[in-house]
Amino acid sequence: MSGKKVISGIQQIGIGNRGVHPLWKWYRQNFGMDIGIFEEAAPAPLMTIYTGGEVQSRNAALAVNMQGGGGFEIWQFTSREAQPPAFETKLGDLGLYIAKMKSRDVKKAYESFKAKGLDLVGELSNDPAGRPHFYVKDPNGNIFEVVEGDSWFGSNEHLTGGAFGMVIGVSDMEKSLKLYRDVLEHDQVIYDETGTFDDLKSLKGGEGKFRRVLLQNSKSRQGAFGPLLGNSQIELIQDLDNKGRKIFENRYWGDLGYIHLCFDVRNIAALEKECEAAGFPFTVDSNNSFDMGKAAGRFSYIEDPDGAWIEFVETHKVPVMEKWNWYLNIKNRAPEKPLPRWMLAALKFNKVKD
Repeated sequence: MSGKKVISGIQQIGIGNRGVHPLWKWYRQNFGMDIGIFEEAAPAPLMTIYTGGEVQSRNAALAVNMQGGGGFEIWQFTSREAQPPAFETKLGDLGLYIAKMKSRDVKKAYESFKAKGLDLVGELSNDPAGRPHFYVKDPNGNIFEVVEGDSWFGSNEHLTGGAFGMVIGVSDMEKSLKLYRDVLEHDQVIYDETGTFDDLKSLKGGEGKFRRVLLQNSKSRQGAFGPLLGNSQIELIQDLDNKGRKIFENRYWGDLGYIHLCFDVRNIAALEKECEAAGFPFTVDSNNSFDMGKAAGRFSYIEDPDGAWIEFVETHKVPVMEKWNWYLNIKNRAPEKPLPRWMLAALKFNKVKD
């Protein structure tokens, strides 16, 4: 496929864990991630560069929230036990550290989570742009930040939508901006502040001096899934007092924590050339269409300047109602053209109920 790259948004955040179904239930109940796109158990032969040179097997489920935003790829090794970091991670360590979730009413979400007894990290506070946000941990200790969302697809009873972005620890802000701002088109700088921050002090390591840059896409999302995925944010944090350690130091892709940040793209060949020219070559590439049971497409990986894994997926087929053999085949669709909203809304028929 020729033409210019199209980034439709954050497709999903990969979350390594030791039990897909208990964790997914928690995400359904607290983040409304109750639409199952696929679940598949299989080996991952293309990822051996990041799994010790051996093919590892896994079970993975992709879930989304119909309010809009990115999904979660809830990912579990079945051939080995997923390992935690060898050290206690802190703000300023390098890699994918905190997942951002969007909400229409952050204060109401905070009060609800507090009433439910969830593991809140600190109080409701304002970010450098003056907007309310708070942090909460899942049962595995992964940190999520609930922030104000500005793009929505639908509505439901849940107090958050889907994934809105990621807080990423970096060692060199300017090098990282070349990827996240320039290549990945998060080109609107919402704030770029240096100092100490009251709203970070509840986080481990958050008392220090940081440079903190919040980026968002300036252009409306295009592509088949653009209306569902919506806008997204990347917050880059550089610790100016201490040298951060890599969160996945001496570990495998698929171990515990945030294993990748995945973007839904079209014209992946054009993206490959742009990444290569910018110094971020593809390290993994399925080349032709992969098959994830119910879904199919092409995927690839790059590393950011500190080794964090960024995935690109060019979706070719996705199930709407499998029992009726209804799939969306978008391989030959115009890259910029969004799917009709009614067609995207039909994904609600894949709802998983507790």
